[in-house]
Amino acid sequence: MLASMIDDGLSVHYSEIKRGTPVYGADEVEIGTVDRVLDNYREAILDGFVIRIPGLGLRFVDAPEVARTAERAVTLTITNDEAQELPPPASGVTTLRPNLSAGRLGRLFGKRGN
Repeated sequence: MLASMIDDGLSVHYSEIKRGTPVYGADEVEIGTVDRVLDNYREAILDGFVIRIPGLGLRFVDAPEVARTAERAVTLTITNDEAQELPPPASGVTTLRPNLSAGRLGRLFGKRGN
């Protein structure tokens, strides 16, 4: 069972995770902290997290490697050793935002898509 010894609080939606939240590996070793959440709002899915690992800097964690998001921590499906091999985030990576002028959101806000 993942995070069985980590007091991470209640499970929360990934969009509630804040910068600085601790990140733990599947081996319950603290890896680093969350720098930002990468979210695909259009498809309503998590793309991944950019995490800060001491001594390595920013690294990208893909969504399938995220086991749990909770009030006080994020737990991964990979170990601390595996996390040390994560790639840096792609340059220009940003949090995706909804397009308010298209689709149902556009109609809700009185805008029309092309």
